[in-house]
Amino acid sequence: MDDQLYSKPLLKLAAQAAGAGRLEPCDASGSAYNPICGDSINVTLILDNHGSTKLAHETQACVLTQASASILGAYFVGDKQDIDALYEQVSAMLKGGEIPPPPFSDYLALLGAASHRNRHKCVLLPLEAVAAALTKS
Repeated sequence: MDDQLYSKPLLKLAAQAAGAGRLEPCDASGSAYNPICGDSINVTLILDNHGSTKLAHETQACVLTQASASILGAYFVGDKQDIDALYEQVSAMLKGGEIPPPPFSDYLALLGAASHRNRHKCVLLPLEAVAAALTKS
């Protein structure tokens, strides 16, 4: 196992699984799938006039996707514009850019994936699922 890729902070985030589960009833749902590795995630959201106020995820994926989903489960509230901005920040970080600002600075734990381009999709998959849910709402 590559220690830089699978750091202790990354494994801790994945194990915490903040937001794991399903919200019933929910106002919106979305999913994303990575056909390369088989990772999948389904998200459910509670919405108000300003976007998501609560997020839950059912994640069957590698620890990179699990950790990313856990970060969103712990901190994400907002609308489609907010998730799109966070997607761009995380994507830029994986390409050598800045780490997203708090409360999303926990993405630092996923920085080991930056040198593994084929793993970027794993990190971004939960953000894609939330974007899909907010697009449908």
